[in-house]
Amino acid sequence: MVFVKLVKNKAYSMRMQVKPKRRRQSKTDYFARRRLVCQDKNKFDSRKYRLVARRTNTKIITQIIYSTMTGDRVMCAADSTELINHNITAGLTNYSAAYATGLLLARRLLKQVGLADMYKANSDLNGEYFNVVEDIQDKRPFKALLDVGINSTTTGARVFAVMKGACDGGLNVPHNTKRFAGYNNSKTEVVKNKRGKAESSEKTVASFDATILRARIFGNHVTQYMNTMKKEDPEKFKRHFSKWEKCLTTAKAKTCEDLYKKAHAAIIANPDRKKKAGNAKPTRKVVTPGGSRVYADSKGRKWLRHFRLTNQERQVRVAKKFQDFAAGAQ
Repeated sequence: MVFVKLVKNKAYSMRMQVKPKRRRQSKTDYFARRRLVCQDKNKFDSRKYRLVARRTNTKIITQIIYSTMTGDRVMCAADSTELINHNITAGLTNYSAAYATGLLLARRLLKQVGLADMYKANSDLNGEYFNVVEDIQDKRPFKALLDVGINSTTTGARVFAVMKGACDGGLNVPHNTKRFAGYNNSKTEVVKNKRGKAESSEKTVASFDATILRARIFGNHVTQYMNTMKKEDPEKFKRHFSKWEKCLTTAKAKTCEDLYKKAHAAIIANPDRKKKAGNAKPTRKVVTPGGSRVYADSKGRKWLRHFRLTNQERQVRVAKKFQDFAAGAQ
């Protein structure tokens, strides 16, 4: 008989600790979070801000968050669905929308903390490195660390487009250009002879092409793909880009670059959140009276509210039950 070692015995079960809930759900990387949240001891009780960038199937979400002993606190937030107010109704998850959302968050936050006039947005969007920390004014710029969560930090990822937009908007986010679109890493190429043996090796120097990043920021890659598909397959173009065509027509823009230039100018001019227009004359009526009242509003929605009966109402209710019982017995 083969010997089988018992691993999960009583001692093992008593000492076993499950991982945190969000770790089990694959939602939080606690190895990275601990380094983003922990503050230096000589900076006791000073907040450590994080620029949180998340991407869903329908929108880009950006937030400025700081941690406390009782949980995280959101200081400011913006998402790409707000770009609809600036005539961007299509492509709310692409690289250009991520950049515009980061720009919107930065200008909104700086206006909230009173630094919007001191730290202006980048006026020359050429894709080059830009950070306000190089030109510090009377007050230090607002500093935040990029929090990508469990997203893959590959070159050209959209979370870095959010960071670029926030930096161009006036936030101090420590970074370099290694993860922006247009960066080419250094590679070593081995030169072989006819027999396949290595003779020498050549190393290409890493480079960053800011024009590629600028084209991504203004959506030139979308315009190029649209024009190509429109020539090759008009029916496929209508299926894939009908919303884009309507968006450009509504905004009176010929290309995506014209559209995003107008949106950037509008965001810098007024980054405030636009409140939805509520019902001017809200109506609420009682459908079913009594202790368990059913209400209905002007849109036909219904909801239930329970109310405590008074002593007099309770006596009347009991007396009515006796009368009903007596009438039924007869």
